[in-house]
Amino acid sequence: MTISDLLNLATHGVVPLDGAWGTELSRRGLPAGMAPEQWNLDQPDRVAEVPRAYAEAGARIVLTNTFGGSRCKLEKNGLADRAAEINRAGARISRDAVPRDVFVCASVGPTGEFLEPLGDITPAAMEDIFAQQIAALIEGGADMIVVETMTDLEETLCAVRAAKRLAPSMPVVASMTFDKGARGYATMMGITPAHAAAQLDEHGADIIGTNCGHGVEQMIEIVHELRAHTAKPLWARPNAGLPQLVNGATVFPDEPETMAAKIPALVEAGAMFIGGCCGTTPEHIRQMAAALQHLPPSACRDARC
Repeated sequence: MTISDLLNLATHGVVPLDGAWGTELSRRGLPAGMAPEQWNLDQPDRVAEVPRAYAEAGARIVLTNTFGGSRCKLEKNGLADRAAEINRAGARISRDAVPRDVFVCASVGPTGEFLEPLGDITPAAMEDIFAQQIAALIEGGADMIVVETMTDLEETLCAVRAAKRLAPSMPVVASMTFDKGARGYATMMGITPAHAAAQLDEHGADIIGTNCGHGVEQMIEIVHELRAHTAKPLWARPNAGLPQLVNGATVFPDEPETMAAKIPALVEAGAMFIGGCCGTTPEHIRQMAAALQHLPPSACRDARC
């Protein structure tokens, strides 16, 4: 897939994305404490059930089980030497699980490490860490890359540069997670949506977005802020509400119909690609996709596609 292909897809309407992966893998028996990415090698059939279920629910873009697939993350589970193998398998599983008209967007999450001066990793070394992961994801058949749930702008830019160096024409999404404080929304590293949008736009992200951290209502506010500072297409993946602890278990309160009812406002804010993050299920995506089906591609027009 090229950037033009992706934008052409969006001109026909807002594009439905998939939903949460971690909870879906847990429902299929992923043991607590195990790196989800290990299942790409040990239980590929169970992993494949997740993108397949989301595609059947109406998602036009599905992710991969590679969020923690950098060698830094995998090292904590003794899997660093299998990083390339795990990422190739993750991309291949999603690609083989869904029809060809459903696109595979490879998930790249934070490394868990800090760049200099807070840590001891140089930007060049961080870029190489991401490049190893992204190269394997491309080999596995990914159509595009999403750098997601990021809080450090410089780390995000390292991943974007790595992706663009390896595959200049492949679409790259940069999605950050913002919290709301006394001064408004910012990542835990102090990056505001306005600053993130401007910098990610300038440094080559093809799509700019936000995921995790909030439900739809707060995500609408964040998307409004992003739209005010970039003309790039916007990507939004809200949680199913804010998590609550009920009888010792984490529960996300927003039912599928609750989220679906708020989707038009998210589109009006400027989102062109909409899915779910923590707590969302194939049923959430089914109802969200149904809500999107009858909406005009206003977000794409706002993004000057």
